[in-house]
Amino acid sequence: MNKNHSHHDSHPEPHNHHQEHAQHQKQDHAHQGHDQGKSGHHHGNHQHHVQEFKKRFYISLIVTIPVLIMSPMIQMFMGIDLRFTGDTYLLFLLSTSIFFYGGWPFLAGAKDELKNKNPGMMTLISLAIVVAYVYSTSSTFGFSERDFFWELATLIDIMLLGHWIEMKSVMGASKALEELAKLMPSDAHLVGANGEITEIDVTELKKGDVVLVKPGEKVPIDGQILDGKTLIDESMLTGESVPVTKTVGDDAIGGSINGDGSIKIAVKSVGQETYLSQVIHLVQEAQASKSKAQDLANRAAKWLFYGALVVGLITFTAWLLLDYPISFAMERMVTVLIIACPHALGLAAPLVVSTSTSLAAKNGLLIRNRAAFEGARNIQAVVFDKTGTLTKGEFGITNIDLVNVSSEEELLTYAASVESHSEHPIARGITKAAKEKGIALKEASNFEALPGKGLRGEVNGKEIMGVSPVFVKEKKLSFNENLFNQWSEEGKTVVFTLVDGQVAGMIALADMIRDTAKEALKDLKEMNIKSIMLTGDNQKVAQYVGKQLGMDEIFAEVLPHQKSDKIVQIQTKEGLKTAMTGDGVNDAPALAKADLGIAIGTGTDVAIETADVVLIKSNPKDVLNIIKLSKATYRKMTQNLWWATGYNIVAIPLAAGVLFPIGIVLNPAVGAILMSLSTVIVAFNAKLLKL
Repeated sequence: MNKNHSHHDSHPEPHNHHQEHAQHQKQDHAHQGHDQGKSGHHHGNHQHHVQEFKKRFYISLIVTIPVLIMSPMIQMFMGIDLRFTGDTYLLFLLSTSIFFYGGWPFLAGAKDELKNKNPGMMTLISLAIVVAYVYSTSSTFGFSERDFFWELATLIDIMLLGHWIEMKSVMGASKALEELAKLMPSDAHLVGANGEITEIDVTELKKGDVVLVKPGEKVPIDGQILDGKTLIDESMLTGESVPVTKTVGDDAIGGSINGDGSIKIAVKSVGQETYLSQVIHLVQEAQASKSKAQDLANRAAKWLFYGALVVGLITFTAWLLLDYPISFAMERMVTVLIIACPHALGLAAPLVVSTSTSLAAKNGLLIRNRAAFEGARNIQAVVFDKTGTLTKGEFGITNIDLVNVSSEEELLTYAASVESHSEHPIARGITKAAKEKGIALKEASNFEALPGKGLRGEVNGKEIMGVSPVFVKEKKLSFNENLFNQWSEEGKTVVFTLVDGQVAGMIALADMIRDTAKEALKDLKEMNIKSIMLTGDNQKVAQYVGKQLGMDEIFAEVLPHQKSDKIVQIQTKEGLKTAMTGDGVNDAPALAKADLGIAIGTGTDVAIETADVVLIKSNPKDVLNIIKLSKATYRKMTQNLWWATGYNIVAIPLAAGVLFPIGIVLNPAVGAILMSLSTVIVAFNAKLLKL
């Protein structure tokens, strides 16, 4: 269900993604009891259209070769004569096959555009090929003097090529809702009245049922903990960077990951009431309400269509009033109508799009929604999620306070030797920091985890403990309370290392800020683009990170549904074109609502599938690169459209015969050369984007 993608009818209508239909087919997803976009079908549909255009292009191109060889006008131009009896009828049959087979998508598309009273590229192409075909057919049967079959064939070929390139460059439909559904396990361990456990499908759960969640498993549904204590990783769902300690009476969210404890939960929400179902609903709503973008080429085509009709009729009428024969007036009008559809216009945008898409991919920017990417040049505010976007989503040591040890190395040797036995994110942060400093870890014996307090072990015959502030306060051990309070105020997690029951030092840890984040925010300021942080994490942590980065605005402790509300608030109340950068499930609705949704490549599949652009390298500086590339792409597209339509501005009056009195009239063959030249210039200019 890509945000700018539409269902097409059975015929391929490449430009109908400009008038997107909102009829998204539905399927009932068992896990959620929730309607979901049938994105698999949608993706297949898009692929089918790309292949369809490719096939039509190649078949039409092959048939065009004999059409060009047999065309009297081309033979005359080349100074050769390959005429034979019945050649005009064979030329007619070959051209008819190209007209109906290659031209069908454009005729079908024009029908829809006219039905919507919004003529565009399809109508302009159809006008030219219908006029060329009808006029040329009449010449085959002796009603007019010359044919334009070669012109008809090449026009269809180039337009098919342009649309094939264009559709190929547009990414397939978004699988966001499919990915969200995948987060939910399909089975649950139901605990019976007498304690027996049975495996049942999640959809069969009812409110009040008791479910067992084993260590390392996903929580199958929203519920309240009845028994047990554990750490639950909710980062993918809520943005909270640290796994949360959960005990009896606490809520567990379906889709979050249970740590090392075993818990029993009472089911609280089922079907559409669950947290994840509500996120799915928000993404669905946001995707459906995306603005319908109509690209520049289509607007140019609309005015060229009206212009061609008016000039064509004026041309025909004027020559008749000047007493020229109907055949001459008709030929002038036909030349005007055919020349009005420039080959270059069909390639002006697609060539720039395919160049910028491949250029972006080489630089680690994956463009999924072209319309949103093209609009990135107007972004006035960039909203960043914190965890995993501005920060690495992993703990690192920020401060150390030594108490009863001689050096940081000694403290870290003790701490990391014991912490290396734990898989807790804080333990991993301490162990990693020690390894980065080249500290050799010692063997820790008699290791023991102390639930809710920390851990202990023996190193070199000494008892080493890594414990929480609560444990230290309970034991009434002395430490630098001012320093501890200062670090806590900054949102840091403080761990105490004890040697033989005495405080040896305090270690402060925080989610590490990406090196590139500071540079990115500095560059955004220089471009007068506002930077805003939007995070589910707590206020202290957000303020600490925001202050270090120099954020313009900070919103903390924001729930997923509030995230999308905040985006709307920035867009409406502040009137700013907004980009959202995030990586978690909780960011998906906001990514969908923003004018430009940017997902970090290391993020969840859901965030990636909802985004318009994916940053493969997870580098916040790439947000700037998107905006810069969007500006450059728009500039090239505008230049190309001026080339393509500028040719028409000159060629149409000449084709109409305004300079006929002084002996200058645009011969269709010369018109074709100018048209080809225009196409070459447009193609060359598109490639200059790489510079």
